[in-house]
Amino acid sequence: MAILEVKDLEVFYGVIQAIKGISFEVNPGEIIALIGANGAGKTTTLQTITGLIPSKAGHIVYDGKDITRMPGHKLVSMGMAHVPEGRRVFAQLTVLQNLKLGAYTRKDKAEVEETLQVIYSRFPRLEERKNQMAGTLSGGEQQMLAMGRALMSHPKLIVMDEPSMGLSPIYVNEIFDIIQKINGDGTTVLLVEQNAKKALSIAHRAYVLETGKIVLSGDAGELMNDDSVKKAYLSE
Repeated sequence: MAILEVKDLEVFYGVIQAIKGISFEVNPGEIIALIGANGAGKTTTLQTITGLIPSKAGHIVYDGKDITRMPGHKLVSMGMAHVPEGRRVFAQLTVLQNLKLGAYTRKDKAEVEETLQVIYSRFPRLEERKNQMAGTLSGGEQQMLAMGRALMSHPKLIVMDEPSMGLSPIYVNEIFDIIQKINGDGTTVLLVEQNAKKALSIAHRAYVLETGKIVLSGDAGELMNDDSVKKAYLSE
């Protein structure tokens, strides 16, 4: 059974229809990529799934439960985490304080500490800088912190919005390596990414969004070799 099902989703901003009846699913253990140009509706789709924007029509089912009208904060305790576009770390808090905020729904302090050590082993730089203010980190380090903070909730599904945005090529490669490792540890990943080539290189399947509609879907490797995808998204 799919861990996430989006059925006939419609989203409006005022009278403007941003999402036009899209349907897709994410199976446990997959990395699913949503790719498309700026303004295609990728971020809107994620924000609707995670309860930040209301939908006008359609259904969102997560882990067998209809979450279409559920507020975002309740989804965290159900095992869904969101790494937003632009990282959104708490700049005036330390790295460690940011990470601990990611575990606010968890009550067992010993388990939280155990997860923290796992995060430090996955992101050694965060441990090195644990007492540093998050706002003083580089862009790549802030992205690692945003990912680490989401993982502190011990999610089944992590939703990531443009994790490579604004990063140097070295950090981009590192972030995508980490996403694969997170997935290898058993976390399902739904990824929105402008860098279509990188996204398709690590995804199992992908959906192509254009002006609020899904126009193509399939195996990520096959889509990478599709002439229309190459021309629109993969040309250098």
